[in-house]
Amino acid sequence: MKKISVLLLFILCSGVTIAQKTGSKNSLDLSGRPSDHILMQISSDSWQNTPDSISSKSKGSSRGGNIYFMLDKPFKSNPHFSVAFGLGVGTSHVFFDKLNADINGNTPILKFNALDTSNYFKKYKLSTSYVEIPVELRFSLRPSKPNQSFKIALGAKVGSLINAHSKGKTLKDATGNTINDYTEKISSKSYFNSRRIAATARVGYGIFSVFGSYNISSSIFKDKVAANTKLLQVGLTISGL
Repeated sequence: MKKISVLLLFILCSGVTIAQKTGSKNSLDLSGRPSDHILMQISSDSWQNTPDSISSKSKGSSRGGNIYFMLDKPFKSNPHFSVAFGLGVGTSHVFFDKLNADINGNTPILKFNALDTSNYFKKYKLSTSYVEIPVELRFSLRPSKPNQSFKIALGAKVGSLINAHSKGKTLKDATGNTINDYTEKISSKSYFNSRRIAATARVGYGIFSVFGSYNISSSIFKDKVAANTKLLQVGLTISGL
């Protein structure tokens, strides 16, 4: 993620030269460009820095979804660049195979229990939701026509935890036979840090761009409760700017 951010920063800075060749501020008509818009993201999620006992149990179906209402303010000195900020919600759903997270436990350390020889849920996930404030520094090659332009953005987002829960569906025994077709949902924030800061980057054309997001502040979990776990999201963004 750090290497990607450095590369995107280089491209963003080199955009100054490109912008000078494609037009000055006096030749750009931004009257038809919206100043506010919705930014939607879908992602493939993974936990970083977890021990093998946990990472080996994670499933490739882990995913996330983010949605933000953004305001975009072009620079008067060079409208190819703009700063955007907003408010929204970021979610993550990490799936595990034959693993249980005891998030409502009363032990000092969060227990992740392997269930290879015990009853387990056919589908099991750990989900988090945050209210977030994203900020982006953006470059657009054709700012007057954002739906027909190459664009790149670097930024960060600050989040506050609003929900954490585990959810299991269809209980099976150790041999794979269904015991009970029901859903168990357990909500608790006691083991989770209430704040997070993530670095973000995205690059694309028109309304589509690929993005990456990585926690640069504290772990998902409180200090000494679990490993220094960081969330990595990589996915697709749909946005007018």
